Amino acid sequence: MSKPGTIAVINVFFLLTFSASVTVGAEQASQWFAWRGPNGDGVCHEKYRGWAFNEKPAWTFKMKGRGVPVIADGKMYVFGYRGEGQDVEETITCIDAESGKQVWQHAFRDYISDTIYDRYSIGAAAIDPETRNVYLQTTNGLFLAFTAEGKILWRHSMMERFGRLTFPNGRTGAPIVEGNLVIMHCITSYWGKQGPARDRFYAFDKRSGEIVWVSEPGIAPKDSSFSTPVVESRYGTRVFYAGTGDGNLVCVNALNGKPLWRFHMSFGGVNSSPVIYGDTVICPHGKENIDTTEEGRMVAVKMPGKIDFSAPQAVLPPATEAWRNPTVSFTSSPVIVNDRIYQVSKVGELNCINAKNGEILWHEKLGNDNLHASPLFCDGKLFVPIFSGKFYIIEPSDKGAKILHTLEFDGNLIGSPAIWNGHLYLHTTRQLYCWKFKQSGITCPQWPAHEAGEPGKATELRAIPADVLLQPGQSRRLKFEQLDASGHVVGVSDSADFAKFIPPAAKVKAEMDAGFSMNTVSAGGKAKASAGAWKGSDGKVGGIFRGRVLSAIPFAEDFEAYKTVVDSKIDAGEKFAYPPLPWIGARLKWEVREVGGTKALRKTLDRVLFQRAMTFIGHPDLKNYTMQADVMTDGNRRIKSDVGLVNQRYLIVLKGNANQLEVNSNQERLKVAVPFSVKYKQWYTLKCRVDIDEEATATVRAKVWPRGEDEPGAWTIEVAHPKGHTQGAPGLFGFSPQSQKPVYVDNISISPSK
Repeated sequence: MSKPGTIAVINVFFLLTFSASVTVGAEQASQWFAWRGPNGDGVCHEKYRGWAFNEKPAWTFKMKGRGVPVIADGKMYVFGYRGEGQDVEETITCIDAESGKQVWQHAFRDYISDTIYDRYSIGAAAIDPETRNVYLQTTNGLFLAFTAEGKILWRHSMMERFGRLTFPNGRTGAPIVEGNLVIMHCITSYWGKQGPARDRFYAFDKRSGEIVWVSEPGIAPKDSSFSTPVVESRYGTRVFYAGTGDGNLVCVNALNGKPLWRFHMSFGGVNSSPVIYGDTVICPHGKENIDTTEEGRMVAVKMPGKIDFSAPQAVLPPATEAWRNPTVSFTSSPVIVNDRIYQVSKVGELNCINAKNGEILWHEKLGNDNLHASPLFCDGKLFVPIFSGKFYIIEPSDKGAKILHTLEFDGNLIGSPAIWNGHLYLHTTRQLYCWKFKQSGITCPQWPAHEAGEPGKATELRAIPADVLLQPGQSRRLKFEQLDASGHVVGVSDSADFAKFIPPAAKVKAEMDAGFSMNTVSAGGKAKASAGAWKGSDGKVGGIFRGRVLSAIPFAEDFEAYKTVVDSKIDAGEKFAYPPLPWIGARLKWEVREVGGTKALRKTLDRVLFQRAMTFIGHPDLKNYTMQADVMTDGNRRIKSDVGLVNQRYLIVLKGNANQLEVNSNQERLKVAVPFSVKYKQWYTLKCRVDIDEEATATVRAKVWPRGEDEPGAWTIEVAHPKGHTQGAPGLFGFSPQSQKPVYVDNISISPSK
């Protein structure tokens, strides 16, 4: 195969030509609001008169990417990245879909994530069909809303706000918009009942950004998952289906987040987005099956005919599986057209599958492997990207695959194509391509309307925000909605009465140091760091919401007031106390222990998932502060742990094995270290601050010295970071290789920098 320049094209059929090409306007063509199209099944509904493929791109846009463009009203929104090494930034770019000219762009630096190599922009934005607002989750969990004109409406640092975990693979996925909600998917370790690491779905009010509900439909995850939910009307409401990092296929009420059922099929994460066929949900995976020694399969799960919304989540039995076949797809999602499924397997084969019984009708070898990239179907043709950089246009039938065109690119194809108004868009790891089809007319139905079901009697009161975050002296007014059993909003309450509430099963019996009056939660000026639930009603129906108070700076914690009375299940005879409840993810990562006659924070060792533990102890909006703490590593001559602080989205770490003091954000984006001899089982004092100059360069300064000795005048390390992080929550960091050696932290203080 020839490969001249950037792209080579092999024509396998005769291209029709037209003396004139007439298309409908963009306003009449289908929109591509979401990464898998109108029904979430990878199908574009445009149909063309006299279609022919023009092999020459209409335009290209230089931007690396691994995702899918989304398009509305002639504006395309592309998730990509640019730069090398320390200068890498993720971007969302608005491009004129017809001309390829940039309209606006925002860029975001990675911070304190585990993402390695350049595994960025493995996901897509989503467009709200009503407002045309655009939503995006970056690789490290910055969740943002934009207007079509590029104004940022709201943002959440999911890591610092809700304890989002990051993983080296960088898989991010795409949010979805459902009614007044925008829903996203990630693994978090938060506080209280939401403290254990779980695959969770978060729904926000699409206009205000307020948290509306959190759903936890699975069990402890073994892997991350970027399965994007697929929504339909069922059970008299709106539900979505998705794979999760714990190997489940789940069904969740999209209106209120209630998990309805799950089907467990894998020991690893299920990354593909499912498709719906009648009363079955069909999904592949690529990890070890729970009932065989084989790796991966495609399954069809027969859905329950009825749902009792008051019952706990149902765990579907193995007999619910209607059929299975051996198709192994680790992260690629299928296309369904009528009763035919088209799926690219892990080894680069395109499979045609009968949706009725799972029979594989044929398979066509297109490459040696495939990762993430998913096919698209439009007007009788499949548009199929393959990881190696090959792209196929195929006419499928029950007899086999007729390859019409083969294109080959420099770089890899990890994302998926999109089609809008007779234009085909494809993002490679080098640049974005656009082709304009030759055709003499386009017809396309409107974006599908959905029936959400008939509202019933109010049974529940929902507070918005469902999770309140305050600092001393702050207050937050809540909105209250009445919901029926199936999640429909059936009314709004002008007033409600709520009181502090300790759930009977709570591990830590604690209350939020705040008051409730006139629909408002208020923390006094001297409110202590605290967390708790609230329970109440509007006189007709009741509900629960949660809240936290985080200390304003300056604040300090020496742990001496904590009573170590809880028996350790790991260390016989040892007792501990739970750490501060409002600290994100702290309860499962740290314990307060007696250490050498004093009390200190000790990292837990019973969960390998948390061998690298980061806990945020302050508000995400804090900046210009100085942190200090006593820290200690443990180990021996061969292996030592690491311990450090998080200051304004920078890690300042005492590296035990390396005998260094290191400053990093993402390890591959910013990593600077100086020698420092680290003795295990010896306390050190670590102090750090971040200063921002007029040119937005952040300078991270840190010093470390043996505890009890005089503080040195000079900083041990100073690192300048152009276009640095200007804010971020303070936190604690510990790394116990293979969960073998603990780390210790004591005498934490945070004060405004002078």
